[in-house]
Amino acid sequence: MLSLVIITGLLAFTSGKPCDTEANREPYLSLNKNLLHSLETLEGLPNPSVHLALRLSNYHNLAKESEHLNRLKNFLHNDIQSSLSNSQSVVGLMALYTLALKSSCYDHNTITFTVGENSETLLTHLKKQMEQEKEHIAFSHRPLTNYYQYSLGVLALCVSGIRVNNHVSNKLIKAVEHEHLKQGDTESTDTYAMAGMALQCVKNAGSHVQNAAELDTALSKIKQKLLASSRTDGHIGNEFSTGLAVQALLAMGSPVAECAASMEAMRTSARNNIYHNPMSISQILPALQQKSYLAVESMDCLNESDTLVLEPIDPVVVLPSQTKVTVMVEVVTSSGAAAIYSVDVPKDSSLLDALELLKTRYVGFTFETESSLWGPFLSVVNGEQARQSDRRYWHLSSDGSALSQGIIDFKIEAAQKITIKNTSY
Repeated sequence: MLSLVIITGLLAFTSGKPCDTEANREPYLSLNKNLLHSLETLEGLPNPSVHLALRLSNYHNLAKESEHLNRLKNFLHNDIQSSLSNSQSVVGLMALYTLALKSSCYDHNTITFTVGENSETLLTHLKKQMEQEKEHIAFSHRPLTNYYQYSLGVLALCVSGIRVNNHVSNKLIKAVEHEHLKQGDTESTDTYAMAGMALQCVKNAGSHVQNAAELDTALSKIKQKLLASSRTDGHIGNEFSTGLAVQALLAMGSPVAECAASMEAMRTSARNNIYHNPMSISQILPALQQKSYLAVESMDCLNESDTLVLEPIDPVVVLPSQTKVTVMVEVVTSSGAAAIYSVDVPKDSSLLDALELLKTRYVGFTFETESSLWGPFLSVVNGEQARQSDRRYWHLSSDGSALSQGIIDFKIEAAQKITIKNTSY
């Protein structure tokens, strides 16, 4: 399985920071260093969400951040250029690229893409992508991509000082009103959070005066949805959606006390080493430092603390566990046909490891993955695709509970049944 103005909530946090003790600071310093270390592995595309989190941090290693910015402007830029040349919708990735550049106070007008014979700026292309998404909603009642990416696009334009077309923001307001912010049949905490930050930025900009009441109603509903998703342990949605949810609540002006339990839940999860994926850390880190992506708008990149020093990490050799656990894997195709496979894997293997082992054991079992900012995700299983263009994805669950992690992060610690189902959205 993709991760944004100083406002009342932020001022409340920064005017004394009652919870910023040494004990509370340690978890986000550790996560900050983990993010920096992740830059040393050059696998895949450089992640703009990681750059955004590093730039929003209170602590910096400016040399490594500068190096990563250059990688974004080369490798990620070329990947987006290729997608645009092939008429692919990349609004989410382009929006994150925009936010990453803005967080480094980089001039967006110097970043251009060429389609056909026309060379236009990044923000021009992003506006065009958003118009295409809006038009798709008009005749199909959903974006070309999804409302998470749509919200990212609204947010990126807004914090970059671009007036968001009322028709574009209205589509998001209506989606909130009609409760269309879902992943499959389930409401998406991540999407509500991103929509909350996007619409709060629009409100702060004062450009949505024609439908001010509707905008306020949408923001109130988003806040209600996020708070209603709070668990008894403080997490909102799950451990990996809490970061964006807290960012959104801060952006929408929630008081410190309203987020205290969620902040402590994230600190506890960080101390327990729950967060490994750089993408998930990049969403948690700003929230732990009492910031949201809206803070990008007011960054001046001056007098930054260049004090974060990385200690060398000794290579860790992890020996396979001698304990084996049995995993049943059920594949359910779009027609409803099901096939069940079984394999014994070393305890603490990743789900990806288990699938690789299955592929060697069963001639009839095959799978393919595609890369994403979250790591590899399933795209083809047993020859059947689940493509975004077809509004389908592979839904993963363990003993009936949806997985909150991707196939490379989910660890198999006990015997269980994994269901991989081709699902529409």
